[in-house]
Amino acid sequence: MLYPRVSLYALMLAAAGIPLYIHLPRFAAVNLGIGLGVIGAVLLLIRLVDLVQDPLIGWAIDRWPGGQLLFAALAALGLAVGFPLLFTLSEGASVASLVAILILLFSAYSLGTILLYGRSATLAETPTPSELMTLAAYREGGQLTGVILAASAPALFVAFGAQAQGYPAFGLFLGLIAILTFVLTAPIWRRAPITGQALTFSGLGDAGALRLLVLALINSLPVAITSTLFLFFVEDRLQLPGMAGPLLILFFLSAGASVPLWARLSNRIGPKQTLMIAMPLSIAAFVSAATLSTGSLAGFALICIASGAALGADMVVLPAMFSVALTRAGLNASAAFGIWSFAGKLGLALAAFFTLPLLERSGFTPGQANSAEALHTLNLAYAILPCILKLGAFGMVLTLPTEISAK
Repeated sequence: MLYPRVSLYALMLAAAGIPLYIHLPRFAAVNLGIGLGVIGAVLLLIRLVDLVQDPLIGWAIDRWPGGQLLFAALAALGLAVGFPLLFTLSEGASVASLVAILILLFSAYSLGTILLYGRSATLAETPTPSELMTLAAYREGGQLTGVILAASAPALFVAFGAQAQGYPAFGLFLGLIAILTFVLTAPIWRRAPITGQALTFSGLGDAGALRLLVLALINSLPVAITSTLFLFFVEDRLQLPGMAGPLLILFFLSAGASVPLWARLSNRIGPKQTLMIAMPLSIAAFVSAATLSTGSLAGFALICIASGAALGADMVVLPAMFSVALTRAGLNASAAFGIWSFAGKLGLALAAFFTLPLLERSGFTPGQANSAEALHTLNLAYAILPCILKLGAFGMVLTLPTEISAK
């Protein structure tokens, strides 16, 4: 029952991540009346909090290894309180209220994520590379299930008569998931923690983990940009009203189905070689998205399948490579995953900070008739810029030394 419980905890965190990273920009713009530039600035401000907070969370988890259960409880409690507060905000709510609630939510999300990833060696049956990859497959499979659940929930609530686009009911739903998940997964946090040596940048560099951190940041940017702009691209660029939810579900179903395949392939041919197969698939999807015409539902559905499959490799292989590098070097993993968590969220913040004001300056307005120039800017931001960044990440993978990428 160990790995299924790990999957369940990952499901809770992923269900929390979808509204924070995908629903939030449009919710704040349409329901709260906040400008896109302000939303981008708010998300960057929260990332500045994370700059200090995430490494401290990782340090605290390593400093008090006997507190795993308490840390897991605090993460679940923060999500259970924060989401109902967030999604019951209405137009006229102050930006300060939004910032306070988001800090609570992102702090709880960070705590749960760093705990889950930082305790990979503890949660694996044995701390070997193949077992860590198996754990990663279960963990990411749970995450993708949570993503699908969160992506479909608002539309289902609306279908059953929920008000305000289903968001208040969605907030309560996420809160209940957080509480139930903690109750069911408490046993995994009672396992004796495996800890290592104190973390230093020189230690990270010697282990090859610092190089993987930089790769993770660069590689997170394309997904961060497309996540931030996904609803805008589907609703406003492709003019496919009501299809964003089903397409998002298709994207993550493809990612979920691919996770065990990428994990097995990585154990057979090695992580680096696996990424060298997956990344070109993602690049091809970005290029294809840029060429779509208005109303291209079938074409974008195929792109969602291809890009989702490529995301599955990123999700399972890169964190497992990082865990293996830390375990081999005997380093404290939670502090390192605190930095890893910040790197991923920094990518999301940079995506929002640069792309949302760019769209605003072009005259883009969500849900309204937009000029050709505004839609062209959205197309470039959603498809071309991520393609360029993914090419850079692919180049970094090609230069990884054998000792980092060994299976």
